[in-house]
Amino acid sequence: METLDWVVIAMYFAVLLGLAWWVIRKNKDTADDYFLAGRNLGWWVVGASIFSSNIGSEHLVGLAGSGCTDGVAMAHYELHAWCLLVLGWVLVPFYMRSRVFTMPEFLERRYNPASRWVLSIISLVAYVVTKIAVGIFAGGIVFSVLLPEIQFGPLDAFWIGSILVIVFTGIYTILGGLRAVVFADAMQTVVLVTGSLLVTIFGLQAIGGWSELRQIVDSEMFNLWKPLVPEGMTATWAPVKEADRMAWYFNDNYPWLSMLFCAPVIGLWYWCTDQYIVQRALATPDQTQARRGAIFAGLLKLLPVFVFIIPGIIAFALAQSGQIEGLQEALIDEDGQVIRDEAQKAFPLLVAAVLPVGIRGLVVAGMLAALMSSLSSTFNASATLFTMDFYSKLHPNVSQHRLVWIGRVATTIMVLIGLAWIPVIQGGRGLYDYLQGVQAYLAPPIFVVFFLGIFWKRLNGPGCLAALIVGAAMGLFRLAIDTPPQLIDGFAYTPDSFLWIVNNMFFQYYSILILLVSAAAMIVVSYLTEQPDYEKISGLTYGTTTEEDRRESRASWSVVDVLGSVAIVVAILAAYLYFRG
Repeated sequence: METLDWVVIAMYFAVLLGLAWWVIRKNKDTADDYFLAGRNLGWWVVGASIFSSNIGSEHLVGLAGSGCTDGVAMAHYELHAWCLLVLGWVLVPFYMRSRVFTMPEFLERRYNPASRWVLSIISLVAYVVTKIAVGIFAGGIVFSVLLPEIQFGPLDAFWIGSILVIVFTGIYTILGGLRAVVFADAMQTVVLVTGSLLVTIFGLQAIGGWSELRQIVDSEMFNLWKPLVPEGMTATWAPVKEADRMAWYFNDNYPWLSMLFCAPVIGLWYWCTDQYIVQRALATPDQTQARRGAIFAGLLKLLPVFVFIIPGIIAFALAQSGQIEGLQEALIDEDGQVIRDEAQKAFPLLVAAVLPVGIRGLVVAGMLAALMSSLSSTFNASATLFTMDFYSKLHPNVSQHRLVWIGRVATTIMVLIGLAWIPVIQGGRGLYDYLQGVQAYLAPPIFVVFFLGIFWKRLNGPGCLAALIVGAAMGLFRLAIDTPPQLIDGFAYTPDSFLWIVNNMFFQYYSILILLVSAAAMIVVSYLTEQPDYEKISGLTYGTTTEEDRRESRASWSVVDVLGSVAIVVAILAAYLYFRG
């Protein structure tokens, strides 16, 4: 980092804080304005904010690291842009008709108040163990690579970076609410995409072009299909037998069966039911703006494969070929293999190695933009959940000013809890793997109650509650089993014991188990209890929509929305056809 780089970064922060100040001055001191930006956001800012919120720490640090170690295997998750089409076309009409603040509030309208409380608790726990802690950790990783010499008392570059990211993000998030978050996200999307594209371009120039990259790197790193099946076995529905013992893990591969059934569930949960994402759609005035925002975000979502995974592969190629000595020393061991624990530094290492002065500052600004936008969205979503689903229910006559103040306090508390969780992530084998694992444990019951609830009007409140409690218990149990081996050096469960089997079961297979058990619990309990009052859930399920509801939805879209959706599907199919090794 040289003087010009710092000037560019300073200009970025000046513009960001200026934008935040402009937005803050427009805010009204009401819950509707603070948490949902007055419900008047346009589709372009909604789409950009959804994309910027999603493209955070797990992409800059984790996804590029996954590209460095496993090639395009994790692109399966990034090609789930089609999930945003499900949000826009399937769920937006129900969400907009309900006029809710939060996703748990939607469950209360569809089922009962208890379901709202349980989902709020699950969501807040999920934000602590995934989005908040991972975002803070990734900020530390970026600073430790780019500015390793920084030291302040006992704090090294990692902790200084983590704290600085929180402070700058917290300033405009706490003061400005959702409106400040989404407008900052829109600006950050431009910086992030531009900077990441420059990393790819300069990285390809350093390696000698795309064809040279394909020659240096094993073709299997560009294969979206083979990595789904473990080496030495054919596609099968059965787990692998290893040393006469049932081994439920796949040696860092992603088996096709679990990717086929588990990955879409996680994607649909994240993009269609998570407060973190859907809150932006709720902040639009009507179905048209919400749907177009989702479609625009889907188009943007196709970019990470090329601006994060490919740079990770480029970093590996430059290190493997020895063209850049610093990369080789940092990423390759004595046997010529990539060091998995160091791979999460691939993106910032590439930035430091191949970019010229000035451009480096722009890209670092883009990296900070991604970290900050992801955290700011999580802070605001957490504050909304706590304030609207807990505090306002316990204090129904509280003033609007008090609700806004409580939301700011809730944000601060969530940050402190997230800081305490960082050591768990540090012990993990990879940031992106950690995130996908935890999400796989928490997503299935939430997916079940939303999607089955909208398509199956007979399912009721007790069934929803059973699915959430059983599924969450199974997920938290697995998380508790996985934690000691990560925190305690040398800790291991006794081979073939029950805890060993749970710990070693491939995380996506365990996720499928949670999905099946949650769905069974919901259906069985619903049919053992009384059917719901269909008048109360009018418009909240397909079976209870009225003719007026259907006419309103049909009038909200045009051929432009259809063409945009088709473009997303075609681009996804093209990626699968190209990346065949």
